Amino acid sequence: MPPLAWHTVACHVDRVIEFEADVPRWRQVADVIRERIADGTYPPRTRVPSVIQLATEFGIAQATAQKVHRGLREEGLIYTEPGLGSFVTASPRPSRS
Repeated sequence: MPPLAWHTVACHVDRVIEFEADVPRWRQVADVIRERIADGTYPPRTRVPSVIQLATEFGIAQATAQKVHRGLREEGLIYTEPGLGSFVTASPRPSRS
């Protein structure tokens, strides 16, 4: 089996969360990334998954993944450097949850 086909199947099987029907998916994915920042999985000044990586990992559309990034930027948790990617801020503000 070609690696691309295997990768596509694996991404859908290994989905990190089960989505709740009454909460927008981008908010649910943002919650996961927020938790990863809080627990040190993504330390300050390190790269967070790209839009394409989020779409693949969570099985969401790229437009939905873009909303995740936008929401986290608005909260001050990440910043984006064009051409380089998105990174955790030096001292992320506590979440509003």
